[in-house]
Amino acid sequence: MNIETALRQKIDSRTKPVGSLGKLEEIAFKIGRIQQTLTPELRNPAILVFAADHGIADEGVSPCPKEITHQMVMNFVHGGAGINVFARQHGINLKIIDAGVDFDFPAGSGVIDAKLGRGTNNMLYQPAMSIETCHKAMEKGAEFVRQEFENGCNVIGFGEMGIGNTSPASLLLHKFTGIPLDDCVGRGAGHDDAGVRHKCEVLQRVAEKYYPATPVETLATFGGFEIAMMCGAVLEAKRLNMLIVADGFIATSAFLAAYEIQPDILENALFSHSSDEKGHILMLKHLKGNPILHLNLRLGEGTGVALAYPIIRSALIFLNEMAGFEEAGVHDVRNEHLHSSIESGK
Repeated sequence: MNIETALRQKIDSRTKPVGSLGKLEEIAFKIGRIQQTLTPELRNPAILVFAADHGIADEGVSPCPKEITHQMVMNFVHGGAGINVFARQHGINLKIIDAGVDFDFPAGSGVIDAKLGRGTNNMLYQPAMSIETCHKAMEKGAEFVRQEFENGCNVIGFGEMGIGNTSPASLLLHKFTGIPLDDCVGRGAGHDDAGVRHKCEVLQRVAEKYYPATPVETLATFGGFEIAMMCGAVLEAKRLNMLIVADGFIATSAFLAAYEIQPDILENALFSHSSDEKGHILMLKHLKGNPILHLNLRLGEGTGVALAYPIIRSALIFLNEMAGFEEAGVHDVRNEHLHSSIESGK
């Protein structure tokens, strides 16, 4: 009996009607298949939050000033943001990484320095970053994942912070999938209708300026330092056979880039939620992702990962701790149906 058949048999033989735990059964099956065991476990969960600024923010594509990026990073290390409270609630290890914020964080602030620049280039005039810098970002993201793995972590998620970063996410969605740009662009941090129109106009000019040939070139042209680091992190987590939990629109754009490079990352990926940013729904459809939660979130930071984590844990707790029919001494009516079908020749 192979592991998939054995897992399905174990899930179906718990004291419940077949399929009655819905998505929990799918999650348990997937994690058991990843770990190749009937008793999968989650160890030392971690969320890495990558922060960076974006040159395209100079074009008014966000209603927020870019200073909010570094202010929110300080809020993260002081423990006051949404991701902090949810990570604390569920015992998730949290790291805050400066991938390229336009600010010098003081020594001892708690921010991990991986700065590749003070924000990406303004894509309206030149690619966001060079191919070389993109590779450096991906390698740095992979390095952070290896560190967590070496500390015993086998389940990891990624969050981000960066004013203007729904713009690179929208462009990556458009370029990787061919979906019309207007359908990829949403309200971001809270644009009104006029702001969304302006954002679309700016990004359309950017989209028409470049036609990169490869996934890495596309990521370098339109991405952000934080998105490139997350892309490298996803690829490394897959290499290490970790469970990878995706967050919202910007984080999923990194998964999209990683998928274009290596499609089998989806074997190890769970999608924590479907966000309220319209492009995220299109990303999930393209990746055939089945989100765990539908909470109308659009905060980012990895908050969806933290909120979905206890549900993921519940999937393994039912698999590992729920009794089977035989051991519980509960009559399994499915056997009657099976024997009846055999006797009647069905």
